Amino acid sequence: METTTATAGPAELLTPAEVGRMLRVDPKTVSRWAQAGKIRATRTPGGHRRIYRADVDAILAGTRS
Repeated sequence: METTTATAGPAELLTPAEVGRMLRVDPKTVSRWAQAGKIRATRTPGGHRRIYRADVDAILAGTRS
Protein backbone atom coordinates (compact mmCIF):
# COMPACT_ATOMS: atom_id res chain seq x y z
CA MET A 1 0.00 0.00 0.00
CA GLU A 2 1.26 3.44 -0.85
CA THR A 3 0.25 6.66 0.89
CA THR A 4 1.11 10.18 -0.17
CA THR A 5 1.75 13.18 2.01
CA ALA A 6 0.64 16.72 1.22
CA THR A 7 4.15 18.10 0.69
CA ALA A 8 6.22 15.12 -0.39
CA GLY A 9 5.96 12.13 -2.65
CA PRO A 10 4.90 8.67 -1.53
CA ALA A 11 5.50 7.89 2.12
CA GLU A 12 7.37 4.70 2.90
CA LEU A 13 5.42 2.49 5.27
CA LEU A 14 6.80 -0.29 7.45
CA THR A 15 5.20 -3.16 9.32
CA PRO A 16 5.38 -3.29 13.13
CA ALA A 17 7.74 -6.29 12.77
CA GLU A 18 10.13 -4.28 10.55
CA VAL A 19 10.04 -1.35 12.98
CA GLY A 20 10.56 -3.69 15.91
CA ARG A 21 13.70 -5.12 14.30
CA MET A 22 15.02 -1.63 13.58
CA LEU A 23 14.39 -0.38 17.12
CA ARG A 24 15.10 -3.72 18.85
CA VAL A 25 11.69 -3.92 20.49
CA ASP A 26 8.80 -6.36 20.19
CA PRO A 27 6.31 -5.64 17.36
CA LYS A 28 3.53 -5.50 19.98
CA THR A 29 5.38 -2.59 21.59
CA VAL A 30 5.39 -0.78 18.25
CA SER A 31 1.64 -1.37 17.93
CA ARG A 32 1.07 -0.03 21.45
CA TRP A 33 3.11 3.09 20.63
CA ALA A 34 0.98 3.64 17.53
CA GLN A 35 -2.24 3.13 19.47
CA ALA A 36 -1.05 5.62 22.12
CA GLY A 37 -0.12 8.19 19.46
CA LYS A 38 3.62 8.05 20.20
CA ILE A 39 4.38 7.12 16.59
CA ARG A 40 2.30 7.85 13.48
CA ALA A 41 0.60 4.90 11.82
CA THR A 42 -2.07 4.17 9.26
CA ARG A 43 -4.18 1.12 8.50
CA THR A 44 -4.26 -0.89 5.29
CA PRO A 45 -7.66 -1.75 3.76
CA GLY A 46 -7.24 -5.17 5.40
CA GLY A 47 -6.84 -3.57 8.84
CA HIS A 48 -3.10 -4.08 9.25
CA ARG A 49 -1.07 -1.32 10.87
CA ARG A 50 1.73 0.42 8.96
CA ILE A 51 4.24 2.84 10.48
CA TYR A 52 5.73 5.86 8.69
CA ARG A 53 9.45 5.36 8.05
CA ALA A 54 10.17 9.06 8.63
CA ASP A 55 9.04 8.68 12.25
CA VAL A 56 11.23 5.62 12.76
CA ASP A 57 14.20 7.45 11.21
CA ALA A 58 13.57 10.37 13.60
CA ILE A 59 13.59 8.01 16.57
CA LEU A 60 16.82 6.42 15.38
CA ALA A 61 18.37 9.87 14.92
CA GLY A 62 17.35 10.84 18.44
CA THR A 63 14.81 13.47 17.41
CA ARG A 64 11.06 13.49 17.27
CA SER A 65 9.05 15.29 14.60
